[in-house]
Amino acid sequence: MRVEVTGKNIDVTAAIRDRITSRFEKLEKWQVALINPHAVISEAPGNKFKVEAGVSVPGTKLVASAEHDDMYAAINDVGQKLEKQLNKQAHKGEARRASHIDVPEDEESEVV
Repeated sequence: MRVEVTGKNIDVTAAIRDRITSRFEKLEKWQVALINPHAVISEAPGNKFKVEAGVSVPGTKLVASAEHDDMYAAINDVGQKLEKQLNKQAHKGEARRASHIDVPEDEESEVV
């Protein structure tokens, strides 16, 4: 998988690129086509690192960002947020809707 990694005020090393790519590869377990995965890493004031990542999947676009003192922790946080969003998107059809509420049998017999 080819992930576009951009650095603002920071040099993107091979180790950073590998960590981000491995986080995006974990999303492949959902067996969904990942379209144009990209990540932007920047160093915010106060020695905090901000990581923003996005990927398009059929039907929607997933976007997440995280800010942390440790850059690798921020990358992991973004990966977890994307994973949660992808999980929610993948199981959206199985979600229980308000129209499918089961009426207890006692109430059905009283109404009839």
